[in-house]
Parts: sequence; C-alpha cells; structure tokens
Amino acid sequence: MKKTTVAALALALSTTALAQTPMPVIPPTGHVHTPDVDLAYWVYGEPHTGATPVFAVNGGPGLSHIYMVQNDTWLRISAHRQVIFYDQRGEGASPLTNPNASQSMDAQVADLDAIRDHLHFNKIDLCGDSFGGLLVIAYAAAHPEHVHKLIISDGLPSRKAIVHLFPQVFPDKMEQFSAAESASHASPEEKAQQSLLDHFRMLFYDEEKRDHYLANVHDIGFSPATGAAVNKAIADLDLTPALPKFNFPALVITGRYDMNVAPLTAWRMYKAIPGAKFEVFEKSGHLPSYEEPDKYVAVVNSFLGND
Repeated sequence: MKKTTVAALALALSTTALAQTPMPVIPPTGHVHTPDVDLAYWVYGEPHTGATPVFAVNGGPGLSHIYMVQNDTWLRISAHRQVIFYDQRGEGASPLTNPNASQSMDAQVADLDAIRDHLHFNKIDLCGDSFGGLLVIAYAAAHPEHVHKLIISDGLPSRKAIVHLFPQVFPDKMEQFSAAESASHASPEEKAQQSLLDHFRMLFYDEEKRDHYLANVHDIGFSPATGAAVNKAIADLDLTPALPKFNFPALVITGRYDMNVAPLTAWRMYKAIPGAKFEVFEKSGHLPSYEEPDKYVAVVNSFLGND
C-alpha cells in the first residue's frame, strides 16, 4: 500500500506558528475501489504502540474533508496516533463510478468500513464532525465490534433532532442573503456555492477567526447535487434509539455558540449514551477545532489516550 504521512512535520513545526495555518496539501495516500465509487483517503502520522487510529469524518453533506484541515489541529493530533481522512462518495476526490449509486446511510457506512478493512484496522476511533457525527453514529450502530472510542463533534443523531437557531439569531443576515440570491443572475451552481459561503458566515463565535477562515479557504469541495441527494436519502433517518445501546467510551463536543446545531442537541445525545463525556467549548460556534484549537487537541488527545 502506498504510504504518505506527515508525522515528522507534525513534530517539527511550531504549534503556535501554525495555530491557524492550513495543513499541507498532500495527494491521497490511496484509494479503495468499489462498484459505486473510488474512495480517496489520507493517512497522517505513524502507527504508535497502544494508540488506535482515528477516522476524522467530515460534515456536509456534499463537502470534502478540506474544510476540516484549515488549521493544524489534526496534524498535531497525528503526532500521537494515525489520523485518517477520506472524501465521502461523490465528494472531493471520491468520484462516483456509478451515476446511479445510492446515497443512503447504509452506503456511507459501507464506504467507511471498506476503508477500515483496506487499511487492516480491526479497531478504530471515530470523530464525526457535524453531519459526520450522524455518519459515525450510524457506523457505530452497524459495526460496534470495530469501534474503540467515539467522538461526536457538533453532530446530530437525526435531521429532526437538530436545534437549529439561524432564523432566530441571524434574521437580518438571512434576509440579506436571500435578497442577494434573488437579485443574482448567477447560475444555480454559483448560487449554491455562494449559499454555502453565507452558511459558513454564521458558524463562528469569533468574527476575526471567521474572516481569517473565509479569507484562506478557497475550495472546500462542495457538490450541491451530492448534498441534495444525501439529504433526501437521510431525511427520515433517526438514530436516537441506537445511542443507549453504545457500550464503548463516547465524548460529545459542542460549541457554546453553535447556532447551526445548538448545544441542546449535543446535551440530549450525551444524556442518552451510557457513561458518555460532555465537553463545551465556551468560545466557539460550530467549528471548535478551528476556534479553540489548543483546547480541542488537548481534549481529543486526553479522551483517546493510548489504551
């Protein structure tokens, strides 16, 4: 298997200097070919004795993993364990080879498991961000035998479980964005891309960090068609009943000022999972890994440990 890692870089570069510097862009470590999709994955870091590899599963749906690597948070975590990213089916560097491929959650779970199996990992840790939280909950429910520890970071167990506060908190911004879209003569694709940027403008607690993030992220691999197909496929999916059955360590993370998936969503999951831990990032919105990176690294490393 081709191997591309940046462990040496993670250890050599200054943590302070890179606090909000995007991770180096590297080619995919490899691909897993299925009848529906060529799944691209990236491995950061080297194997460490006693450290379980962690899959960092991005949100969306319809986004590549790129939005998660706009600082060095996961590069720092990879100094202690292998970190695996992948682009979900039809997103980023994982194009569909079957245009009629399912976008169901079962298919998403099968993709993640195919990469795990390809890498010969019996046990894995999972950290699902936003929609990625729903995906890792689904994976944990389907394959508990392969789950060592679970992190749900500003995630959700179902669409209907989300406490979404954009209309209540940003009525002026939403009216402004809607008016601009109505007046625009851009193509539907261009409007969708602009809508995503508008969405990101409401995800942050800190305006300076928001502006820095948006000024430096150039292409986060958004596929509106894929996002719409996934949302349609999972519209009625509710994994809340699975949460009380989890018998592995779980950590639920939320930004105190996450208006996209408000903390009540995280609190309810925490209360439903036996023995779960709960961590609030007091100066964050929907992306605490970006707004409070030092704390995020410390919390994740402490929870995952070396056992």
